Amino acid sequence: MSWADLHARTDILHTILDRAARNPADSTLFDDLPELRRLFGGPEGVLLALRHRWENHLNVKLDHALAQGKSAVESYLELSAEQPALRAILDRYDTDQLYRGPRPRALAG
Repeated sequence: MSWADLHARTDILHTILDRAARNPADSTLFDDLPELRRLFGGPEGVLLALRHRWENHLNVKLDHALAQGKSAVESYLELSAEQPALRAILDRYDTDQLYRGPRPRALAG
């Protein structure tokens, strides 16, 4: 993956998160993003990338929680408050099944 593709992927994720901040139930959340299919394979790939992002951030929160004596639930709630648009997308779409299966293009990089 080129740097240009990496930046384009990041731009797409930010655009979708911005849209979700306004309305996570918007049916056009993934529309009008010409490079989405090429870079993610479609909306499912975007959802996988967003889920991966959540999991990475949550793992860091959990590592810090252990050192600070916080619970996993506290860490989850803290991250949900910090990233409400991301959490809203993941709550709206069932990413559990997607995240467990093969995901070569969505998380490439």
